[in-house]
Amino acid sequence: MKMLFCYSKKEVITTFIQWNTHRDSYMKYTRLTKEQFEELHPEFINFLATQSITGKEWSDIKEKQPDVAEQELDVFSDLIWEGVLSKAKFLQNSAPNQLFLFKLAESEMHLIMVKVKTPEVNLTTEEGMKWLQENLNDKSVELFTATKVYSKDKNGDIFELIMQGAIIVDGILYEAFSNVVSA
Repeated sequence: MKMLFCYSKKEVITTFIQWNTHRDSYMKYTRLTKEQFEELHPEFINFLATQSITGKEWSDIKEKQPDVAEQELDVFSDLIWEGVLSKAKFLQNSAPNQLFLFKLAESEMHLIMVKVKTPEVNLTTEEGMKWLQENLNDKSVELFTATKVYSKDKNGDIFELIMQGAIIVDGILYEAFSNVVSA
C-alpha cells in the first residue's frame, strides 16, 4: 500500500487546492484508516501547511474544534483517494471460482472474467491459480470479456469496485489473459 501513497509535496498541494475550491461537508470516498493516516503523516503535514495550520494549531483544533478536525481528516482522505484512483490502471477482484480483471482506460473499463466450474478449485489460493494456469483450456474454464463506459464520475466508478473487494494491481494477470482471449 505504501507505493500507492507516494506523492510529492507539489502533487498534494495542487490536488488540495482543486479539492478545496469545491469543498462540501460530505465525503466522496471513505476515511482513511488510522494505519493509513500514520503512514501518510508527512503528506498530512503538507496538507495542513497548505492551509497555514501549524502543529500547535492542529493540536488546538483537535482539542477545541473536533468537528473541524474531523472535517479536515475527511477532506484529506478524499484528497488521497482521488490521487490513488486517478493513478490506478488495473484492478482485480478474486473469488473462489471467479476472477474479475479490469483494465482502467481513459473513458472506459475493460473486463476479463475468468470462471472455473470445478468446485474444488479455489482461485484465491496459489494452488488454485496454478491449477488455472495448467488447465486454461479445460472445458470447466470460461473466459468472458466486456467493456463499460464510465459514468460522469470515473473515479467514483473505480472506487465502487474497490468497495466491492477489488484491489489495485500491476496488470500482469490482465495482460496475460488479454493475450489468451485475443488469440
